[in-house]
Amino acid sequence: MTYKEALSWLYSLQRFGIKLGLENIRRLLAALSRSGGFQAAVGDLEIALPWKVIHIAGTNGKGSVCAMVDSICRAQGHRTGLFTSPHLVTFRERIRVNGEMVSENAAANGLTTVRNLIADWDPHPTFFEVTTALAVKHFSESKIDVAILETGIGGRLDATNAIQSDVSVITQIDFDHQEWLGNTLAEIASEKAGIIKRGIPVVSAPQLLEAEQVIRARAIECEAPLQVVTESYGRSPIALRGEYQKQNAAVAIAAIHAAQIDIDDKATARGLATIDWPARFQKWDERTIVDGAHNPAAARMLAETWREFFGNQKATLILAVLSDKDLRGICDALAPIADSVVLPRIRSDRAAAPEKLAKIFESVVSVCGAGASPAGNPEAVRGCPTISITPSVAEALALARAKANPILIAGSLHFAGEVLAYLRGEPGAFEECAQ
Repeated sequence: MTYKEALSWLYSLQRFGIKLGLENIRRLLAALSRSGGFQAAVGDLEIALPWKVIHIAGTNGKGSVCAMVDSICRAQGHRTGLFTSPHLVTFRERIRVNGEMVSENAAANGLTTVRNLIADWDPHPTFFEVTTALAVKHFSESKIDVAILETGIGGRLDATNAIQSDVSVITQIDFDHQEWLGNTLAEIASEKAGIIKRGIPVVSAPQLLEAEQVIRARAIECEAPLQVVTESYGRSPIALRGEYQKQNAAVAIAAIHAAQIDIDDKATARGLATIDWPARFQKWDERTIVDGAHNPAAARMLAETWREFFGNQKATLILAVLSDKDLRGICDALAPIADSVVLPRIRSDRAAAPEKLAKIFESVVSVCGAGASPAGNPEAVRGCPTISITPSVAEALALARAKANPILIAGSLHFAGEVLAYLRGEPGAFEECAQ
């Protein structure tokens, strides 16, 4: 298959939906190993690979911690494989070796191999299972030293959990993906803590008490030494903005040490200073910030970071959120820092309708006194943000740039990817994958 054909086939697997479980991915990795796709020791529970593996789960911050671990290890001279999701602009972002995205040829060849292997399987592997297998195959062919694996959803039944790790890392746990992980913090934490394996060290960010109790109980059950990282890193600059990234950096460093990977202070400083991880309070230009915050906890952290950098100056907020997210919670968190709100229609079928978001914002800010200005009305009620709906990202940006305030683009990593593709003049994920 060509790259375009391979991606078209891969995205067709989304018809199988999300199926959490490890049986299919174990079968797929074992079959790939037997066919010569990579070298592995296939056990009853996990697939052992010939590299160090750092496995990272959590609700917020796990992508940043992955990027930090990768950058620090590369700065020390270790050859790394980084597997993350979702991508922003191109599928190739999900799989990187030493900072370089998987090539179109490597992706096409790997997906062709997997497609031929599983053509008659029932149940058929899902999009994420196939992508996980592709990453493992590419890492093996690239002869890496360290693999950094980010879970897709949850942890216990996530495809990445079929791989034996050298350390299990859990970043901040909060509410997200409740339809898959449960409706209480304890239920969600139980799924995330499912990446903890017998005797394998665990590194955790500070957690709310309900989540911490679950993690501690799981670590005791598995006889896995647990380190809760309470300090923040402050020895050198971090390329990612926000005080919370200092906590993430401390978690990343602790994870590397727990995996017994050699790093020194100079490599740590170089790695943290050179992280390239877009859509995390990313400064596009002097007045535009792009951030992928997509749940209430992340939105609250985003609002705090905004105040760190802009003080009491409010934003022109360009917002798009996926319909399965906590829309009210996100709007509640971001309304206090917004002078005006622009709600564009975006290209994802999963996006919440701008009209629905407008109604939520109007109810959120009605406490201003006279109520919010109606959607599309340029007349602002004093103290409340104006709310506008635009038919596209391009028109949303044009409207925001006509205002004096700095601009904050937020609500979804999918939306951040669409905006970044537009700003870069690139085709973006929709054109690439013909979704």
